[in-house]
Amino acid sequence: MRTEAAEFRGVVERHQRMVFSLALRVTGEYGTAEEVAQDVFLELFRSADRLSSDDHVRFWLRKVTVHRATDALRRQAHRPESHAEEWMDDAGADGDGGPGVGTVLEARLEELLGSLPEQMRVAVVLRYQEEMLPDEISRMLGQPVATVKSNLQRGLKLLRRKAEITMKEYVR
Repeated sequence: MRTEAAEFRGVVERHQRMVFSLALRVTGEYGTAEEVAQDVFLELFRSADRLSSDDHVRFWLRKVTVHRATDALRRQAHRPESHAEEWMDDAGADGDGGPGVGTVLEARLEELLGSLPEQMRVAVVLRYQEEMLPDEISRMLGQPVATVKSNLQRGLKLLRRKAEITMKEYVR
């Protein structure tokens, strides 16, 4: 039993950043992302005997995280919008104690990502954060590859347009 607990702890430590980051990018809220990550790892604990390899675990975690985060996002639909600055405050700062340019830029990019429609946001996060190929995303989400590619293309186009409008000081 002690060995199983140590193995599970190792799995959590290897994948917790990925799970939390996916949940955060999909939900846009730090606290909600923490709750999603906890739920995902609780479900992993219950399902661990059905997962055969580390690749299987990683695929399973991504899939369950996206689905749980999407569910949380839908539950939040009636709540007021949160802003990336709320959870980016402690992400980093310049030596003078004020927010760094990188931090401000990151917060703005997170806001833009959070403003994308759900399917586009999930596709963009999985492609560019998790470095998954469109066919992998397609299998994970149970969508045709053409749909995934369309969501990626439209999501990036929408991000570019929004960035041109809201981030003029960063766009050349």
